[in-house]
Amino acid sequence: PMPRLEDDAPTAPRTIVSDRSMSENLTGNWRSMRPLIDSGRCTGCLICWKFCPEACVELTDKVPVIHMEYCKGCGVCVQECPADCVSFEVEAEA
Repeated sequence: PMPRLEDDAPTAPRTIVSDRSMSENLTGNWRSMRPLIDSGRCTGCLICWKFCPEACVELTDKVPVIHMEYCKGCGVCVQECPADCVSFEVEAEA
């Protein structure tokens, strides 16, 4: 039978907390696809910046810059871009 929440209290997963700053926790090596912004088609709407769950899109005067050392390749920027100027390419092997 399925356990009931009243009977079996949920337990939190064990979490390991890093004592390093986020600038030291480079996570870009997790991705298999990398986003590319077509600067000729970019309208500067900054939707990619707004929706990026890793906050790795830098605001600029013109075309946003994606910091690949933190980008996990989730594709949210590709999916949300109204100008369809963000696309995916296969990550090159190092």
